Amino acid sequence: MTLEHEEGQTPQGSDPAVDTAVAELEDRLLRVAADFDNYKKRVARERDEYVAHANERLLKELLPILDDLERALDAVGQHEEATVEDGVRLVHRSLAALLEKNGVREIATEGMFDPHVHEALLSQPSESEEGSVIDVVQKGYTLGDRVVRPARVVIAAAAPAPQEPDA
Repeated sequence: MTLEHEEGQTPQGSDPAVDTAVAELEDRLLRVAADFDNYKKRVARERDEYVAHANERLLKELLPILDDLERALDAVGQHEEATVEDGVRLVHRSLAALLEKNGVREIATEGMFDPHVHEALLSQPSESEEGSVIDVVQKGYTLGDRVVRPARVVIAAAAPAPQEPDA
């Protein structure tokens, strides 16, 4: 990137000090560009390692729950119904506690429909206030302030107006 004419020569009368300064700046520019490229690669590699580590940690915490579920399934084979129910409740509590520990929260479904956290599957005539949630088809969850899965709900529609009998 030195100053050159078409013949590849520097212009006559150019100052050698300027040429040296330009060459030094070009060298610094190339080094900074290389350093930045290395930085981007290192950050991407560290991010991938962090994600892999986070997944490994979560998997290690899920393994005991898998063990509990296997014990519950073994109890089914032995027809110990009370033990099966206890086992399934244990797995549910364990998984719910693990999710809560990792910042997962259930979305509240009482009150009015909120399109930011609820997904309306249908509306039904009801005595409840129009637009209020009257049934939950599937629970919703947030992770921090992000919606992981919206709550799938049934909302109240206006009650149908009574029809007048034909005379």
